[in-house]
Amino acid sequence: MTDMRRTLLWVVFTMSLVLLYDAWNRHNGQPTLFGMAAPPAASAVAAGSAPAGVPAAASVGTAVAAPAAVAAAGERVEVATDLVKAVFDSVGGTLVRLELLDYRDNADRTRNVTLFERDAKRLYLAQTGLISTQSGLVLPTHLTPMSVVPGPRTLSDGQETLELRFEGRTDVGVRLVKTYTFTRGSYVVGVKHEVFNEGAAAVSPQLYLQLARDGQPPEGESSFYFTFTGPAVYTEQGKFQKVNFEDIDKGKAEFVKQADDGWVAMVQHYFTSAWLLPAPQAREYRAAKVGDNQYTIAMVTPLGELAPGASKLHEARLYAGPQEEHHLATLAPGLDLVKDYGWFTMLAKPLFWLLDQLHKVIGNWGWAIVALVVLLKVAFYWLNASAYRSMAKMKAVNPRVMELRERYKEEPQKMQQEMMRIYREEKVNPLGSCLPIVVQMPFFIALYWVLLSSVEMRNAPWIGWITDLADKDPWFILPILMTLSSLFQVWLNPTPPDPMQAKMMWLMPLMFSFMFFFFPAGLVLYWLTNNILSIAQQWFINKRMGVLK
Repeated sequence: MTDMRRTLLWVVFTMSLVLLYDAWNRHNGQPTLFGMAAPPAASAVAAGSAPAGVPAAASVGTAVAAPAAVAAAGERVEVATDLVKAVFDSVGGTLVRLELLDYRDNADRTRNVTLFERDAKRLYLAQTGLISTQSGLVLPTHLTPMSVVPGPRTLSDGQETLELRFEGRTDVGVRLVKTYTFTRGSYVVGVKHEVFNEGAAAVSPQLYLQLARDGQPPEGESSFYFTFTGPAVYTEQGKFQKVNFEDIDKGKAEFVKQADDGWVAMVQHYFTSAWLLPAPQAREYRAAKVGDNQYTIAMVTPLGELAPGASKLHEARLYAGPQEEHHLATLAPGLDLVKDYGWFTMLAKPLFWLLDQLHKVIGNWGWAIVALVVLLKVAFYWLNASAYRSMAKMKAVNPRVMELRERYKEEPQKMQQEMMRIYREEKVNPLGSCLPIVVQMPFFIALYWVLLSSVEMRNAPWIGWITDLADKDPWFILPILMTLSSLFQVWLNPTPPDPMQAKMMWLMPLMFSFMFFFFPAGLVLYWLTNNILSIAQQWFINKRMGVLK
């Protein structure tokens, strides 16, 4: 009973070491404790190649050729708005590059975040096209050469929208006109498909909307914490379902395959892309491995039969940008879930809402973090007070306990009986300092994920040298203060009777603090604020109970 609190700390400490070891293996491509080795680096992608992902007439997700064997790249078309710079390939009218102008890259601060990309290191594309269940019928796909309709390429001052149009056809007389519409101040791109049957026979095309990428996490991600990178599917039936690249490799990816609602996405830390369709509308969901470390997630919807001379118009939307929770929730049901809080979503969402409200009042995300921690400490004040009073009582009787352990070290049963007698006389509950901490732990872990997942922290300054709360402290001042505050908390706590445990209690903060030197500054600020407030409350209670050293 007396060592329950220390046992809990040992469990947390041990699990942290295990997770660190696992993250280190994942970072170095070694087998991990919880799954496969990290995916190998993407093979070089030829400038004119793209993952096939779509056969001429069967199903999305089956490669028709190795990526390097597909059609050569066509004309590159560049589009610029107030928020993005986009590059399209006229082969398939594919979006092959998307630069986000308001976000700086973690790995290289001299350039902007590039979400979509196709080069020797990275592959991340948005593709669309037509397939058919009619045997031998070849329709325009993302591998079909298309012509670019002339028009403006830059969103001018005073202009609200900008259109880019591609046209392509196949020998059977089916013509596809694909129109991208960019809007000022928005990361949503309207994507309109017009299908014209100019042949002699009826056709029944299906439209696929596909996201293709390599299996690597974004560059610049820390090895000391893990965030999900990969496809996701949302339906009302299955809700938000993440699809691991490893499961696609094994053919064991589990998600809803048929629905009349939902969307597909590619998720990474802070950013996402997603194909959105109006509901209700029949659709099929498919995931596939289409090359060496190359994967696709696709949504397929039937367009119905088109008689000769008939046409069909279909409108979809492509979101490609930051995981701004409130904005995503307005675009489609469940889209805000790409900002992944894991098990703590139910607690994390209201905490982010409160953090956002504080930011609206204060105007600084750093001070909003401090204010939120203060509010949480106030909310749990009496629980903390109970824990600290119990710790103070333990500290007061600690000399007597130490004397008992020395006197009865050869009689453990007798020692335990005498210790329990002292606890009863002094009205000390050995679990009193542990249970209040356990009750609060989910809230503070949820806040940890809020700060780790919120793109609002990127490029957000606090004070002085902290110019980006999503990046590590450049001068390591916050981690050093965090370490010192943790050591001071150890000094305030009762000294463990076991000398080895006493030494470990001093070593644990040093070992934990090693991680904080690589954590985002916003996370360290949160823990430091929590430590300082905890120290103040514990110091006050210890002083009032006369147990300060």
